[in-house]
Amino acid sequence: MNRYWLLLVVAGLSEIGWVAGLKHANSWWTWLLTLATIAFSFWVMITVSRVLPVGTTYAVFTGIGAAGTVIGESVFFGVELNGAKLALIAVMIIGIAGLKLTTGHDSEAGKEGDR
Repeated sequence: MNRYWLLLVVAGLSEIGWVAGLKHANSWWTWLLTLATIAFSFWVMITVSRVLPVGTTYAVFTGIGAAGTVIGESVFFGVELNGAKLALIAVMIIGIAGLKLTTGHDSEAGKEGDR
């Protein structure tokens, strides 16, 4: 996994944090942390999309955020997690993995060489 994919995973994981922050922030400190996390995750996503295909970048970013938010809400806040939700998360992960596997490495090298 090259550094751009790793950065994209970091951006997706930070999306989980700021989405939870939008719902659960209750003081100026938690709102400030939420806003900083939003800025960080979008900055990283935009940086990565200069090298990786934009469609794949956005799908991976939102997929990690969506799956992680559903699972995090269940683990940390007691929201019901049933078989249907898990099946849909699995389908989403399979789709995201398919996008990553079908992303050409030639286009990545060409864009990186243009810098």
